Amino acid sequence: DSAKLQLVLNGVSINSETSAPLYILSADKVFVTLADSTENTLSNGGVFSAIDENNIDGALFSKQDLTLNGGGSLTVTSPAGHGIVCKDDLVITGGEYSISCASHGLDANDSVRIGGDASVTIDAGKDGIHADNSDDTSLGFVYIGNGNLKIEAEGDGVSAGAYMQIEGGTVDILAGGGSVNATKEASDSWGGFMGRGGFSPMMPSSQSTSVSDSESTSMKGLKSAGDTVISGGNITVDSADDGIHSDASVTLSGGTFEIATGDDGVHAEENLTVTAGAVTITESYEGLEALHIAIEGGEIRLTASDDGLNAAGGTDSSGMTGGRDGMFKGGKGGMGAMSASSGGTIVISGGSVYINASGDGIDSNGSLEITGGYTVVCGPAQGDTSTLDYDTSAVIAGGTFIGTGASSMAQSFSDSGQGVVAVRTGTNEAGTVITLADSDGNTVISHSPELAFQVIILSSPEIVSGESYTLTVGGESSEVKAS
Repeated sequence: DSAKLQLVLNGVSINSETSAPLYILSADKVFVTLADSTENTLSNGGVFSAIDENNIDGALFSKQDLTLNGGGSLTVTSPAGHGIVCKDDLVITGGEYSISCASHGLDANDSVRIGGDASVTIDAGKDGIHADNSDDTSLGFVYIGNGNLKIEAEGDGVSAGAYMQIEGGTVDILAGGGSVNATKEASDSWGGFMGRGGFSPMMPSSQSTSVSDSESTSMKGLKSAGDTVISGGNITVDSADDGIHSDASVTLSGGTFEIATGDDGVHAEENLTVTAGAVTITESYEGLEALHIAIEGGEIRLTASDDGLNAAGGTDSSGMTGGRDGMFKGGKGGMGAMSASSGGTIVISGGSVYINASGDGIDSNGSLEITGGYTVVCGPAQGDTSTLDYDTSAVIAGGTFIGTGASSMAQSFSDSGQGVVAVRTGTNEAGTVITLADSDGNTVISHSPELAFQVIILSSPEIVSGESYTLTVGGESSEVKAS
């Protein structure tokens, strides 16, 4: 158990009908090297019979630290269990791997770490990559530094029982059959147009119902019980459940993301922070959801069938207590309404944010603060939806904000450090050009919403409170005063 061993696979094909064709029982560390330009195969016949006290359930099964490297290829077939199992740390730094299995593709107790020029293709009946340690919650983490991963999984694409860190590489995930397999949810969101003018008092924030099964399989793209930190890489996710999910916090500080999901694009139970990177969410129930959302940089473009940004305050049913992970316990349908918490926060201090939402554009069960960046919200003209929906306050003190949507329950900013123009316009078709010009005729803001709209909310450092402006909507112009 103190030995460091290297096993070179040089064009081999090993099959075991009833166990693991490669079983590593005792060593300190084992290196399995794929000889350059060779093709190698490990396969199980569909049965795992007991041969000792260990529960051998993978085609490559290691009780010790395992490193896979080299310049060859390895095909792993496991029709009755996992592909590659490591009860300690599993490291892949080179080689080309094709794994087809009934359970997890890569399964480790302490960690899964992938880097170098490794190329891994997984077709898994459960999770593509699964790391979990029930005895030590600090272990069971996933690290991806480089490489090329293509994962098709009936469960989660990548699941970490502790934290997850991605610094580079290409990750392509299809989880649970993709967004087309998502549980369909019905939205019932409502609010009130408060603004500075008073208007009607605000009603509770967005709620939803879900007909998901509380025992359903998790089908998320990237999932962690601890923090998820992504600073680089090209990540593509098509998932039935959340695209990126953390039971703690998510930080995106780099990388390129293409996400289509049947639930939340990115979901964190605690903090969701974006400082850099390009995030495109082409399909989602809610785009970004967390208790606290902070957007400091990067480029975000999202489409949501409900809310675009949602600071759920820990009680919003669409993701925090509902979605695919559990039956919704409140809201409509006579099941008892859940009271919205006012502890959520959304802070936008930089970056570019574009939201196309069929529910509320920005929904905070708490407060909203905008101090920088360029934010565009495109909401629908119908339904009890709102461009902005908040419980306590919405303050803009910097940056540019362009918002359109329905007027019946609309809210504007409650306070600001720069001018705000909030106008009900009647119903206008999608594509209608909106132009705001100053008293000298200079264009301050020009925008053409993708959806029909009834209300316009504009704010930027160039808009001065108390000054008059000319607002042109389509072919009609009127003078408006910034508040």
